[in-house]
Amino acid sequence: MARRLAPGARLVLASHNPGKLAEIAQLLAPQDIGLIAASALGLPEPAETAPDFAGNARIKALAAARASGWVAMADDSGFSLAALDGAPGIHAARWAGAGRDFAHAMAEVARRLGDHPDRRAWFTCALALAWPDGETASFLGRAEGEMVWPPRGTRGFGYDPIFVPHGGVETYGEMASDAKHADSHRARAFAALRAACLPEEAPKS
Repeated sequence: MARRLAPGARLVLASHNPGKLAEIAQLLAPQDIGLIAASALGLPEPAETAPDFAGNARIKALAAARASGWVAMADDSGFSLAALDGAPGIHAARWAGAGRDFAHAMAEVARRLGDHPDRRAWFTCALALAWPDGETASFLGRAEGEMVWPPRGTRGFGYDPIFVPHGGVETYGEMASDAKHADSHRARAFAALRAACLPEEAPKS
């Protein structure tokens, strides 16, 4: 059984991605947890050397927990296409380059996909919690859908404007944040994390 945080605990979010910071802050808002970004503490970003999302999330969470002395949460996520054998996958951010130019990354996806008829796509999110003593817990979420071109919408971040989840008509870039957070890959991973590790809600009187 995973270790559960106490009410009022402080959590370091081991991410320098403002889009992820905003989404996770919104997901954590109902919880009795204090949140501080790794960037606000001046923590460096460790090299992501694992071959999968869960491993990279664990690396980032452990680095932040050990450097800060607090429990840390990290996210590693990416966009994948069946026709590209799962690429860009864990390399999704690297396709955007040092300047995090996701317009370029999306154009590269479209270039490599070309006229291929298979547009199946998915987002994967791994969330990891790490304690300063080295204990970790990891949770995965995945959202299936299809890639569309050209990009649609200016909400969200990353590859959101070219992904329509199954059962939907809007891209993540067009959706209101509440609609996205209801069932996104990150929301699914967070639901599992919340059930296992966040403070239990007090019974309503």
